[in-house]
Amino acid sequence: MAGFKNNVPVRFPDLPPKSPSGADLIQVERAKATFDVKALSKFLNGEEWLSKLEKIVPILESEPVFDKTQRYFQGRDAKIRNAWEKDKRHLELAREHNWDKTDESIAHMLYDQPSPYRLHYIMFIPTLEGQCNEEQRKLFLEPSKRDEIIGCYAQTELGHGSNVQGLETTATYIPETNEFELHSPHLSSAKWWIGALGKTANYAVIMARLIIHGKDYGSHTFCAQIRSLEDHRPLPGLTIGDIGPKFGYNGVDNGFMMFDHFRIPHISMLAKYAQVKPGSGEYVKPINSKLSYGGMVHVRANIVNETGRALARASTVAVRYAAVRRQFVDAASPRKWGNETIETSVIDYTMVQYRLLPIIAQAYALLFTGQEMMRLYHLNMEAMKQGNFDILADLHASSSGLKSLTSFMAVDGIEECRRSCGGHGYSMFSGLGHFYQDYLPNMTVEGDNNMIYQQTSRYLLKTYRNVIAGTAKPSEHNLTFIYLSQYLQNPKAKCPANSANDFLNPEVILTAFGFRAAYGIAKVAEQIDHQGRSWNDALVDLHRISRAHCQYNIVRNFFITLQRANEGNNQQNISMAERKVLQSLAYLFALHTMEKDLSDFVMSSYFSPEQMDMIKQQVQSLLKVVRPDAVALVDAFALPDYMLHSALGRYDGNVYPALTKMAEQEPLNQTIVVDAYETCIKPMRENALKNKKDITAAKL
Repeated sequence: MAGFKNNVPVRFPDLPPKSPSGADLIQVERAKATFDVKALSKFLNGEEWLSKLEKIVPILESEPVFDKTQRYFQGRDAKIRNAWEKDKRHLELAREHNWDKTDESIAHMLYDQPSPYRLHYIMFIPTLEGQCNEEQRKLFLEPSKRDEIIGCYAQTELGHGSNVQGLETTATYIPETNEFELHSPHLSSAKWWIGALGKTANYAVIMARLIIHGKDYGSHTFCAQIRSLEDHRPLPGLTIGDIGPKFGYNGVDNGFMMFDHFRIPHISMLAKYAQVKPGSGEYVKPINSKLSYGGMVHVRANIVNETGRALARASTVAVRYAAVRRQFVDAASPRKWGNETIETSVIDYTMVQYRLLPIIAQAYALLFTGQEMMRLYHLNMEAMKQGNFDILADLHASSSGLKSLTSFMAVDGIEECRRSCGGHGYSMFSGLGHFYQDYLPNMTVEGDNNMIYQQTSRYLLKTYRNVIAGTAKPSEHNLTFIYLSQYLQNPKAKCPANSANDFLNPEVILTAFGFRAAYGIAKVAEQIDHQGRSWNDALVDLHRISRAHCQYNIVRNFFITLQRANEGNNQQNISMAERKVLQSLAYLFALHTMEKDLSDFVMSSYFSPEQMDMIKQQVQSLLKVVRPDAVALVDAFALPDYMLHSALGRYDGNVYPALTKMAEQEPLNQTIVVDAYETCIKPMRENALKNKKDITAAKL
């Protein structure tokens, strides 16, 4: 073909989408808002956070290493090399712009790609902060904060994850040299899944079984150098590597490590709470057995805090796209654009509303619960400094169950949002497939969700027994005591609602969630304590009571947030319009959650069949109330296009031009004809023609 150039990239013709454009439709949606988006965003995020966000976005957009255009085309090697380059530049930018922790957190959120150094900040440093004595703070913590050493958190093993007490790695005290000897006695003892261990970290926090004079004292925490600070080679006695490609999260070098009688100094055992006396090997146990929970609580509180933003991101993409995407003409209520009848926006279909609007409500609910979890975490840390451990047990139990429940909610919500986008949701350009892959590790980090809830269940049963025995201590932070006490005063109580509107009452809703949780706890306690039911046999019901307790927690946090706003105690002022839409979201979240779990409420005999129908009616009514504000509610999350990196979730609504522009970046589209044509495609056709010719000749 004359003038044919094979190296010319494929480009779309310069044509607009059919009118009305996505930009037109998204503006129509924003005009329906019943509240001030900026005011709600300020209430949700804080003015300081929004101000920092606005400054950091253009900085990242101007940096070549933070460019996202090739993200969906990169293989693992390119992803992880880009992650190292990005982390290096991130540290430089932090110094250049004098970023604080919030600034750095915002930058990580915006770039939104898992990276090795992130584990250093969210797991390694917090553990050191919680468990180092003063000498160790100078030796380990201070250098790690200056990035002089880069750490990882080595807990999980090839054969053990959630069961920390079952870890096989040993740390044997050697009195003659005042050292600990780390050893991996079996293949299954290998540390495995450890983020940043594969190729990045030079230090590690290591969980191992403490052995003194042949006696096993259970898992304890150590901090040790694992690679040379000169050439980065693993130290003698260590086998370290990367575990290989994963379903997602491939910007992180999750690694393995095995110990061959690896000696570390006495100072390596983190000794803020438990100690081993030099020379004698005398073991000094912590004054409270749950003090080591601090690090786990911090990680789990962070996971809970991040699930709200995960659902905020997914719902932003799905709702904006649903407002722009048009499918079929509704014959009963045709939509007009000028004089023309146009197809109905997907978001106007009730089934789509039923799928998406509760996810918006979930996002708000989890954001408020995340804020409360972080508040309680810091409150507990301050209390422990004063020797007060009253908050710790309840916080640990709630953080365990909430980590499990909220990450389940986030994963399910992200996937529902992706599915709601139809065929285009299957494209990486939606931004949801890639995000789903990278979010999934939250289901198993810090313990598999289907196991970790047992920590909550044990606490719930223990509290129930203490309440029955009269030994439980009343506390504003012990929510379990509150609803169990109410239940035990009247275990035959019935819901007082007489109409669907009666369910628009926080007290009615919260009492129902509390009764349902208490009933389940009482029932399981009776079966285990008095009927001989084994713990293993009760696992399904134990999961239910943990879930019920955590749902009570989330609903309560939502209503408490609104109560504080109504009382004017919150640092951000919002008007009645913002309070009203938040109240509708709170009701939608609570009642939709009830509807999904109605069987539990039925088992407790708290609801009548008529009341269950009222709940379903009210959910449908609330969808109509929330629908006009759908786009405005996701706008209030204040998630920039740079972060979303989604053709479907663009703020301006120009979905189809964005999709085609992203498709032009596909490496296969950088030439008109691929090289494989000459080596593979053309020979296949020639062989087929030859075979046809041979067959014809044979017949003749």
